[in-house]
This record gives sequence, C-alpha cells and structure tokens, in this order.
Amino acid sequence: MSSFAGLRLAESALAAARAGMTVTGQNIANQTTAGYTRQRLEQTPSAAPGQSGLWPTKFGVGSGVDVTGVARLGDNLLDARVRDALGASGFWVARATAAGQAEAAMAEPTADGLAANLNRFWAGWSDLANTPDAAAAQVVLTNAQVLIGQVAAGYQTVAGQWTDLRGQVDRQIADVNAVAGQVATLNGQIRDALLSGRNANELIDQRGVLAQQLASAVGATGVVETDGTLTMRVDGNALVSGDTSRSLVVSGPREIADGGSITVAWADRPGTPVSVTGGTIGGTISTLAPASAGGTLAGVAAAYNETATALATAVNDVHRTGATPTGAPGGDFFALDPSGPAALGLRVIPTGLADLALAAPGAGAKDTTIADRISALGAAATGPSKVWSSFVTGFAVTVAGDRQRADIADMGAVAAVTAQQSNASVDGDEETINLLTYQTAYQAAARVLTAVDEALDLLINRTGLVGR
Repeated sequence: MSSFAGLRLAESALAAARAGMTVTGQNIANQTTAGYTRQRLEQTPSAAPGQSGLWPTKFGVGSGVDVTGVARLGDNLLDARVRDALGASGFWVARATAAGQAEAAMAEPTADGLAANLNRFWAGWSDLANTPDAAAAQVVLTNAQVLIGQVAAGYQTVAGQWTDLRGQVDRQIADVNAVAGQVATLNGQIRDALLSGRNANELIDQRGVLAQQLASAVGATGVVETDGTLTMRVDGNALVSGDTSRSLVVSGPREIADGGSITVAWADRPGTPVSVTGGTIGGTISTLAPASAGGTLAGVAAAYNETATALATAVNDVHRTGATPTGAPGGDFFALDPSGPAALGLRVIPTGLADLALAAPGAGAKDTTIADRISALGAAATGPSKVWSSFVTGFAVTVAGDRQRADIADMGAVAAVTAQQSNASVDGDEETINLLTYQTAYQAAARVLTAVDEALDLLINRTGLVGR
C-alpha cells in the first residue's frame, strides 16, 4: 500500500461528507416546496487496490468511499395512487359542486321556493272563490305573474350555470393541452439527463406536479417507462408519450336549450370521441349531459319546463270549462309559447275580474265553482305542485348522493396524498440529524487527513536526523 493512500482515503471521505451536507441542505431548502421529494446520498465503499509482486502483503484495506449518486426517495406506486385518487375526487367534487349550486338556487323548501309560490297561487284562487271581488282577482293575477316570473328566473339561473360550466370546459381543455406539452418537454429533458448520467430528480418532481394536474383535470393515468419518461393516458390512449403530446378538442352545444351532448376528441382525430370519465372535466361534462343521460342541470331545466307545462295545462283545462261574469265562455288563463322553453314561454292572459271564468256555465254570475276547482289543483295527485315536489325530493336525494361520493373520494385522495408525503416529504428533524452526522463525518475525515499528513511530514522531513 502506498504511503500516500491514506491521503486519498481521507480525501474521499471529505468529499462524501461534503456531498452529504449539500444534499441535506437541498432538502432543507425545499422543505416547503410543493411536489418536492426528499433525496439521499448514495455511497459505496471503494475496494482495496490489487496486490502484485513476488511477496504481496496480506494486509489490504479499502481505498475510501465512492459517491454513486443522489437517490430520489419517491415511490411510483404511491404517485400512481395519488393520481388515481385525484381523478376520482375531481369527478365527484365537480358534480357535487354543480348540483349544490343548483339546489341552493332553487331555495327549496323555503318561503322563497317555487313550491311556496305555487301554494300562494292556489290559496289566492281559494280566497277568490270565497270573495269574488276585484281585489281578490287582482291578488290571483299578481300571484300568477310572480309565479311565472319565478319559473322563468329559475330556468334562466340553471341555464346560466350551464353556460358558465360549458365555457369552463373549454378553458380546462386548453389548460390540459398546455400541461401535457410541459410534461412532454420534461420527459425529454429527464430522458436526456438520465442517459448522460446526470441528476434529474428536480425535473421528475416538476413532472410529478404536472401529472397530478392532468389526473385531477381529466382522470389521466400514468406509467413510468424504462427510459424514465412518464406516459399519460386518457381513455386508454396516450395523451403524453415520450417527448410528444396530443391535444384534445371539445365540441357540442353552447346553450342548455340546444340539447345534445358535449364531446371531447383528439385534435388529430376529431371524429373519434374520447371518453373522459374522471377528473374535474369528466364530472363537469356529466353534469352538462342531457337530462335523459343523467345530466344534473338539464334535469333541473326539464323540471322547470315540465312544471310550467303542467301548470298551464291544468289551469287552462279547468278555466276553459267556466264562464265569465258576463256569461262568456272561459278561455285560457295561461298562454304558452311553443317556440322556446316552456319555462320562458308562460304568460297570463286575463287582466281583471271580468276576464276570469269563475262560474260554472249557467250557474249565475255569483257562482265560483271553477275557482274552487282551480284551487283544488294544488292537492291533485298529478297536478303542477306534485310534479314540482316530486322532482325536488328526487333531486335532493341525488345531490346528497353526489356529496357523499365526493366526500368519500376526497377522503381517499387525502389518504393517498398522506401516504405519499409520509414517504417523500422532508422531515426537518431528520434532516437536522443527517446534517450533524455528515458534519461530524467531515470533521473526523479532516482529522484523519491531519494525522496522515503529520505522519508523512515526520517520514519525509525527519528521516535520518534522529540523534543528530
């Protein structure tokens, strides 16, 4: 063994300890950085040099330590679980949020809800039957105007919410395309770095954050390939593969009254739809689906239209059988415009008591049989009030179900992220201990270097001088 071998051994120990302190400092610096995964120095002992000569010595010791790399303490399986959980959570949270907003706008069951106004409308007819004067008639007509205004306002509110979400889908698809392009760029940089033997840990962390955004947006799944790149798929097809990405386009109705379904497709194959069943975009698209396909908002709009139609049909059918105070046959109480949504096409025809057909034909001007029959529509098993109350009850159950599934999915996402962070996040106490460990190792290696240096100084500068 060379007399200078100790210097090389101590120098490798100093370099390893210094590298360990650098890596630990990087962890501490990024303790609060989103998406950062802690790193550890990888070391291996250097083998002893080969022995040669006629009489090789039996004494052999290693030649120090080699730094082989910096390990990223992440777990691809935990990362995949987080992406899957975020996709499910994004889907149900989007549905529950949209349904909750629609439910809040309905204001049921409160005094401001449609059911309460329907009850006031029927009660006005009952009062008119008891007191058939101009004041009571004006109350009925005013209640009718308020009622059709609320039906129209409710429909317009849900239609506006639908339009806002439709625009949100366009923006989110554009964001997905941009993020997919960034992931593809990072894939190329990571692959080049790994092939050249360089460290790509920070690039992988950046890519992981973007991959989670894709999972949360469209439910994209990811697989890490052997070359270090991450392949992201939507509906089984690659959104990102290697350093290339594909773009998505969205088409379909722009307004709730247009009908039809919103479709997502590949930009290079617009005729081939992509089934987005996860993420915020998937949940939003399912919310915007037609009522026949379970669309939340279209279902609410359809209920307003159905209630408006039932209201006009039920009241008109009875009102037409009566007679006005002058003995003229009763006509329609509500006009319904067939050219658009029923909820927006209601209009009150009578303008005063003289236009109301309160009496049965031939029963006399003071008869109010028809008014009684109209007031009884509020309790009819198939009347407008029943149509609306049945929908509200069913919708409340649907909203509660969506919220429950959103809560469960959110808890799953929290659990997945917690498991990931417990493995990958930086622990300040642990890093402090590691820093002290490397610092002590550096001091000890420096002491070894000093001892070898003193021994060599004695050998070189004082050999042959003893006793002089």
